[in-house]
Amino acid sequence: MTAALSAHELIARHRSTLDQALEAIRTRAYWSPHPEHPKAYGENGSLDAAAGKAAFDALLGSRLDLGQPGTDDWVGGETSPYGVDLGVTYPHADLDVLLPAMRAGQRAWRDAGAEQRAVVCLEILKRISDRTHEFAHAVMHTSGQAFMMAFQAGGPHAQDRGLEAVAYAYVEQVRTPDNAEWTKPQGKRDPLAMNKQFTPVPRGIALMIGCNTFPTWNGYPGLFASLATGNAVLVKPHPRAVLPLALTVQVAREVLAETGFDPNLVALAAERPGEGIAKTLALRPEIRIIDYTGSTEFGDWLEANARQAQVYTEKAGVNTVVVHSTSDYKGMLSNLAFSLSLYSGQMCTTPQNLLVPREGISTDQGPKSYDEVVADLAKSVDGLLGDDARANALLGAIVNPEVKARLEAAAGLGEVALASREITNPDFPGAVVRTPVIVKLDGAKPDDEAAYMSECFGPVSFAVAVDSAVDAAELLRRTVREKGAMTVGAYTTDPEVEQAVQEVCLEEAAQLSLNLTGGVYVNQTAAFSDFHGSGGNPAASAALCDGAFVANRFRVVEVRRDA
Repeated sequence: MTAALSAHELIARHRSTLDQALEAIRTRAYWSPHPEHPKAYGENGSLDAAAGKAAFDALLGSRLDLGQPGTDDWVGGETSPYGVDLGVTYPHADLDVLLPAMRAGQRAWRDAGAEQRAVVCLEILKRISDRTHEFAHAVMHTSGQAFMMAFQAGGPHAQDRGLEAVAYAYVEQVRTPDNAEWTKPQGKRDPLAMNKQFTPVPRGIALMIGCNTFPTWNGYPGLFASLATGNAVLVKPHPRAVLPLALTVQVAREVLAETGFDPNLVALAAERPGEGIAKTLALRPEIRIIDYTGSTEFGDWLEANARQAQVYTEKAGVNTVVVHSTSDYKGMLSNLAFSLSLYSGQMCTTPQNLLVPREGISTDQGPKSYDEVVADLAKSVDGLLGDDARANALLGAIVNPEVKARLEAAAGLGEVALASREITNPDFPGAVVRTPVIVKLDGAKPDDEAAYMSECFGPVSFAVAVDSAVDAAELLRRTVREKGAMTVGAYTTDPEVEQAVQEVCLEEAAQLSLNLTGGVYVNQTAAFSDFHGSGGNPAASAALCDGAFVANRFRVVEVRRDA
């Protein structure tokens, strides 16, 4: 295959970006090569807002032909949570044709080496970045995120996570030298001398199972970690969120072909309605790596049954915030209100349980009772979402009927401190938009425990009354140990309470945010600096992103010879 872009050109174009990413994961300082503001796009080949919207509109009702082998049908059926029928159709694959074709290109991809694979991945990410406006509409109309969140989380933040995975993959692959001269003294005899060659080799075909809510943000780490370590990647999107990942596959295939590699190293596995091919794919012997984001039930099934594969899961958890005391009561309420409202609580990091001492908390505004804290938080959420235009920009749309059903059922679980209300989106009358509900529960009542000890994904939070800070810490420990947590938050001015909560999180491997009152929220993480999940509690078997996330996607094979 003739390369339009040589390895030399790609290294010259992207090596400095790779080096900056390597420095960022070393220092954990803020860095991103991908602009967050929509107005930053429109030059140097990138699409501006109008061009991106036009490109998205042109996709509606089209057939997205990826040119991949084994296509035996065309499938689709996505309807936007905003009420728009996308009408895009995708290739349906005969796996017995597609999977062997994917394996055929792995030898040349393996032999290219870690640096060349990395810069090819960076070229893919650069081209995706140039189309951020187009991708933002695709993410918005499959996930239900509001446009600005879809633009940032589905665009630059997702691209950052992909680049972060490439950087970690590169570090782990070059940890071992390509060649070594080995000499062992033998006293009076001639020394033993050998030449040793070390090659990172891929495990095989990686399966990336996408999610509905964050198809690119959650999908890119596994996709690029596997690709950068030499594996072919089969992308199996969620049936309600195919378009963003199909576009990603399209870009990846174009770049691979232009750089002289087999485009079948990346392929799409779209499915017919109700086909459920994830289980079939997960058990195929060709599949050696699986990345999955979604329900605990299916994540547990993958871990138990896909024994031939290295499985990385991000499942569900019960995220908890301990509210003990604060020196900025207004800032605490504002921060929590935003965290509960963002994307209608449809984030794996959104707080669910707020543990508040039943005798109340101390604040800079004087003591506040449990009832006052909960009522003031409800007022803060109401104030944040009181203007419908602002509410639509924060809430987005409910992603599926199951979330709406859980929201409606939550009101019957206890005393409602904040009722959910319906909001109309004037631009998309078909969107289902709801504000959060806050329900008061008692941590000492067994009947309430069934509610707060289960994940209720969506805009539902429980204000759980506890006897003391000690009880809050122990309930936090039990929740993380039994149910898992992607995030933990705590508000306290007491060093002993802070230490107790921190110790729980260290022992149970949960990521902790303390006393957030400004513009950083417990449910947000920054690539190159923050770890998303830990891999150390039931919520996830992996962290985005660390060395463990990439190192077992390849093995090092040694060839040794007498010197």
